[in-house]
Amino acid sequence: MSVAVTKAGPGPETPISQARVVVVLSYGTESFGPKAAALDLQTGGAISRAVEAARFTGAEGACLDVLAPQGLGCARVVVLGMGAEARTSLGATRSGAALARHLEAAAEPSAMLIFDTAEGEDGAETLARLLLGVRLRNYRFALMPASEKPFALALEVISDVEASSARVDAVAEGVALARDLVNYPASHLNPDNFPDFLEPLRRAGIEIEVLDADDLSRLGMNAVLAVGAGSARPPKVIVMRYRGEDSPAAPLALVGKGMCFDAGGLCIKSGPQMFGMKADMGGAAAVIGTMLALARQKRAEHVVGVIGVAENMLSGASYKPGDIVTTLSGKTVEVYDTDCEGRMVLADILYFAASRYQPRAIVDLATLTYSVMRGLGHVFAGLFATHDDLAAGLLAAGEKVGERFWRMPLDPAYDAGLYSPVADLRQHARDLEDGDAPHAAAFLRNFTEGRPWVHLDIAGKELIDEDRPMARSGGSGFGVQLLEEWITSQADELKRL
Repeated sequence: MSVAVTKAGPGPETPISQARVVVVLSYGTESFGPKAAALDLQTGGAISRAVEAARFTGAEGACLDVLAPQGLGCARVVVLGMGAEARTSLGATRSGAALARHLEAAAEPSAMLIFDTAEGEDGAETLARLLLGVRLRNYRFALMPASEKPFALALEVISDVEASSARVDAVAEGVALARDLVNYPASHLNPDNFPDFLEPLRRAGIEIEVLDADDLSRLGMNAVLAVGAGSARPPKVIVMRYRGEDSPAAPLALVGKGMCFDAGGLCIKSGPQMFGMKADMGGAAAVIGTMLALARQKRAEHVVGVIGVAENMLSGASYKPGDIVTTLSGKTVEVYDTDCEGRMVLADILYFAASRYQPRAIVDLATLTYSVMRGLGHVFAGLFATHDDLAAGLLAAGEKVGERFWRMPLDPAYDAGLYSPVADLRQHARDLEDGDAPHAAAFLRNFTEGRPWVHLDIAGKELIDEDRPMARSGGSGFGVQLLEEWITSQADELKRL
């Protein structure tokens, strides 16, 4: 489904008769806004009577169909609930997604949205978030079955306020790209061709540097090379750099785990565990989508994205439990479980980002541990941080966009579990069930060079197995909205780091 948004001013000349469906907003039990009330008056109060008869409360995302009353040339009027109280920008996004879902279910190809702002609310923000919800719900993956044909919706908006369409479009594009990358199976997206999928970033003006296996060997990224050794497709590290006008000299660094497929290596996963492992590059996908969203808006920010792209496979060349690997930092790591490959890749690319670019702050995203899924379930992802203000900013951004995190302990007590008699660090605590998520975070901190750092363990958030309000089953694009909102809303604070 694609959405074309046209904005026009209100007034009696509004061409209602040209729209098949007219959408008006209901802010709970409050009366309609002025434009919706004028439309209701045009029908002799038929719309408000239908709302009362149906006992429609205007709950967030609720849709009420009303057959077009006499006096209107459209086929139907849809009353869209925006919530009765405590309305939020996230609620507006959910309502927009609900509208898209409703119109699609009714196979309605066009609609006119009569937008009224609730008293005391930022109408431009509400409208922008509503339109973002429509765009997010309208996502289609290119490899979906032919039976699920794209549904085109032309949406015209009648509004007194001007929404930031540039931001809506940019965020929607970033989320869609991240979803695409997660949805592509390893047969289509792998270390060999991964750079080809970054063309949207190149067109947006982002510089891209691809480090192949020879480059990694020359630099000493032996942890990345160890993880990718079992695959017929050698690993890569990809660096993306966006620098807007008037941006700070020192960048923010976004670092992402990009395992195109994770079989577990010699510590092989079971078949059911492996099925979703095409999505083990959800962290890298979030970094890519965020950078596209920022570049499309021409944000005055300086961001470097570093992703480690590899496959964790089985062969005679695979790395093994008990191996000792010398990382880019010079620290040696004793391998305990080859299925803990993500922290190996991150060890090299975190140090690379920290030492090469001297960033103001580092945020990494990784589908890293089953532990965080067991502990937090599907409501929250895990956040570990060395910097309280960074943590607070990301937690707030997550609440605003609906990508929620819970702060987890990053405590020196976990360092004891990483002791090795033969290397600087063990890759994993000796007990596989003993708090793997905080042990993994403690391990990664060794490679951040003391930079302000946040680790986001997003395991379980990269794929959804059923339709949800703002996304279909498949890749969620989790993390893009979070990072874009954080960088946008915290721009002044981040420049002071």
